Amino acid sequence: MIGRIIQGLMILNLDSYDPQPWHVTLITIAVAILAIMFNTVLAEQLPVLEGVALLLHMLGFFAIIIPLWVMGPRRNSYDTLLNFTNNGGWPSTSLSAMIGMSASPLSVLIGFDCSVHMGESLETIHELVTDQLPAEEIRDASITLPKAMVWSVGPNALMAFLMGITLSFTVGNPDAIAMTPTNEPFIQIFFNATNSHGATNAMCATIIIMLMCNAVSEVATASRQIWSFARDGGLPCSKWLATVTPGWNIPIRAVSVSLVVTSAIACINLGSSAALNAINSLGGVAILTSYIIAISALIWRRLYGAPLPRRRWSLGQSGLWINIAAVALLLPVWFFMFWPLAQPVTATDMNWSSTMFGGVMIIALVYYAFKGKHEYIEPVLLIKRD
Repeated sequence: MIGRIIQGLMILNLDSYDPQPWHVTLITIAVAILAIMFNTVLAEQLPVLEGVALLLHMLGFFAIIIPLWVMGPRRNSYDTLLNFTNNGGWPSTSLSAMIGMSASPLSVLIGFDCSVHMGESLETIHELVTDQLPAEEIRDASITLPKAMVWSVGPNALMAFLMGITLSFTVGNPDAIAMTPTNEPFIQIFFNATNSHGATNAMCATIIIMLMCNAVSEVATASRQIWSFARDGGLPCSKWLATVTPGWNIPIRAVSVSLVVTSAIACINLGSSAALNAINSLGGVAILTSYIIAISALIWRRLYGAPLPRRRWSLGQSGLWINIAAVALLLPVWFFMFWPLAQPVTATDMNWSSTMFGGVMIIALVYYAFKGKHEYIEPVLLIKRD
């Protein structure tokens, strides 16, 4: 995403620029290397980076939304809120709306569980290396993390709603925006509103920095999850991946794997952008699948299984109904995430996430049947009390 935004800005600012797919690939690999550096050499500065990202997140929201309302074109309320269009060629507007909503907007509301996996893995790594709890890790995590997750959803959902309303009212001509030469509609929206290259660059720079901070956090989370799963014997070469380099409180080998995989995926763009988009869409489908499985297992256990273990954070008597409502919401979203965006469907426009998802599931099941079930060890929760 960062590579596409930077390339879009170059198209906007430089008339002589000739965009090429390999430009985005090289920028993506550079971003991955920078994220790896933060997760290795500068790992101790991650809390500072997160604090800066939070401040920029709040200030950047107003730095973007205010110029759009003050300087941008204004659409009438009816066209913005009540006039629905079906540009995907689907039989009904409601079907088109479900496909469009599942394709991208709802994807920003997933992934909040990463903080839990991150906290668990970091704590275990630190205990293995130093045999004591780290001072900089979360205290009282069993109650602090759930509260942080809940409070992060509310404000961000509100900000996303306000930003969506702002873009809807200030988008101008949607058809012209969709045909922008920058290939990123929001860049064209910023430029049309401000009519200034400098202002557009500054507004986009805020988004780039936020995405860069997100990339650092994603690499940290992915590498810790790779290490954690390898520690339990759930991955190929688990012994090698589960080794924590002496003198480091981070899984260097898992971090390196994150860099290699990210770089390899970025190179797919050189051959087929459709294949790259399929892999990117697979991420959202995979996360939703894990949510549905986990919550469904919890529902089953609440109804028919053994009692749940003691926990400090609980939804109480409302927990079962909240779990059922969550699955009822996730299932249709999960279903429509496999659909292509428009008809007629071609090889380029096809949503190949269904094929990718099926292939990954087959490979995972075969690996588990022949090797994984003989090596995988269920995680054991170790609780230290003073």
